[in-house]
Amino acid sequence: MNANPRWDISRALGVAKLFHLVCGVREACVTPFLTLYLRQLGLAAPWVGILMGTKHLIAAFWAPVCAFLAKSYRKRRVLLIGSLLSSVGASLLMVLIPAADKIRMHLPCNGSSGVTSTDALPGVTLRVNITSAQGPASRHPANRTAEVEKPGFRNPPGESDQETFRDPHGYLAPSVEGARTTSQVLLHPVTSGLKDHPWEVTFEVVKTALPLLPGGKGPGNPANLSGTKGKAWAFDLSLEGLRWTFILSLGSVAFWELLAVPLEQVADDSLYEYLDFVDATDRYRSLWVWRLLGMLAGVCGIAALVGQLDCFLMNSGPRGVVHFYGYSVVSTLALLVSIFFPIPICQRWEPSYKSVKALSIVGGDPRLILLAFTVVLTGAIVSTVQNFLFWHMKDHGSGELVMGFSVALSLLGEILLHPFKTTLLRKLSRMGLVGLGLSCLAGQLLYYSFLWSWWSVLPVQILSAISNGALWWAVGASVEDLATPGMERALSALFRGHFYGSGCSLGSFVGGFVVMRFSLAVLYQACCVALLLWLALLLSIQQRLPQERKIKYSKLLSMEVSDTSDSEQGTERDWLVKAMREEHSD
Repeated sequence: MNANPRWDISRALGVAKLFHLVCGVREACVTPFLTLYLRQLGLAAPWVGILMGTKHLIAAFWAPVCAFLAKSYRKRRVLLIGSLLSSVGASLLMVLIPAADKIRMHLPCNGSSGVTSTDALPGVTLRVNITSAQGPASRHPANRTAEVEKPGFRNPPGESDQETFRDPHGYLAPSVEGARTTSQVLLHPVTSGLKDHPWEVTFEVVKTALPLLPGGKGPGNPANLSGTKGKAWAFDLSLEGLRWTFILSLGSVAFWELLAVPLEQVADDSLYEYLDFVDATDRYRSLWVWRLLGMLAGVCGIAALVGQLDCFLMNSGPRGVVHFYGYSVVSTLALLVSIFFPIPICQRWEPSYKSVKALSIVGGDPRLILLAFTVVLTGAIVSTVQNFLFWHMKDHGSGELVMGFSVALSLLGEILLHPFKTTLLRKLSRMGLVGLGLSCLAGQLLYYSFLWSWWSVLPVQILSAISNGALWWAVGASVEDLATPGMERALSALFRGHFYGSGCSLGSFVGGFVVMRFSLAVLYQACCVALLLWLALLLSIQQRLPQERKIKYSKLLSMEVSDTSDSEQGTERDWLVKAMREEHSD
């Protein structure tokens, strides 16, 4: 087998590193910013939560099915190439979705600084705060506030239905309060790059009266609106546009996820089996860092490109189309790399019921049951951060470049902390590291609920190295230690795929409605309290569990020869003999 030229480990690892790097860039182009784009289409928090919950649910259960079918029919390379090729077209479908177009604000690309607010929803009141600080004579900025009532219907001929506000500063920092209503109206800041201009304009939604769906009992219900039949018809038309935007977005996101999600698991399984044939699986563990490096470069690069190119690509539509074009370009590069991706020709037979067996292992071990609940809860809470943190930052004036830096800081912290993984696991133990990770995540959530400026999220992002990286190290170490021989990968896939994905789906579905009913700050504070309560319960239950007594026969293979002896004295010192005697006596 060693003389077989097909097993070129160095070349296979080089291609795998490049593939993970490109796929990391590809993922970072869209995934962190997807909910922000959906918001700019005009979708409120509950609808975005439903979209993201559906996306996570498909990823949790569809990827294992595709991986099993691709292995059974020996079509792994076909699936890799087909997934990359089809995801290019599916991602571009998002660009074609029309915005709800109820309130659209954009800055023209011709250098002018006019900002236009058009076609407001019925019953929406906008508060415009204008701050002037021009020249040395104005030591104290003059604040001016005006309220504009927009009925949302076309005015009679000859009358304009637009109010145009001049923004020489070129920067709009909105404060959107509409998340507490069922018809959240979304305004977005626009940065044009203009400098040394004295005006700052802030738009704030102070009243909305539109139900989430037709048939509501709010004052925005057509039955409660007084006016002509033409106004009622216009109102129904606006709701119809919102419904179609949501339906098209849901279909596009689901179709895109069905095509793109099998890629990662099929590639990982193929590479692991390829290395397993030549007993080089120890080198598989170091490949994760290349994906993180790709995400680090991709999230910063795409955020920098958005401000430069987005205005020219889609002048009259929602911002964010550059993310999908960048995703398509990088997917094409990944498609070229996938042609040379290592895939084993000879496949070993493995039972098809490994997932069921892994689930039975979890059900028979109370420690794994506690760990499964912890992973589900963590996924539910992390999904609220992934879905709505950028909304919160946007409301405080953050641009996409700052958002990209915030993600980059968390990734960089995880990479820099990895050399201390063994030390942390030895000093704190697995459960201690889980407790530390949950505590840091709770602290981040509490901090997020009190953001005060566009940059205030950056300092706390370094804690993601512990709340995400170290937490998963502890989960992985616990799974490997408690799994039966040969079930480590199946059990790890169950935790990272099914349990974590189900938690993300549940958190997305619930989080959107919490944001609608209360606010983002309340959502993060509630998640913080839930995490701390679960941490206290987890530690109290863990102390009452019987002490773990499990003989790991696989450790015998890694022991040095000097540790064992055929003599009578050496046999007495043999750790395996002592462990077996203790277990028999118990």
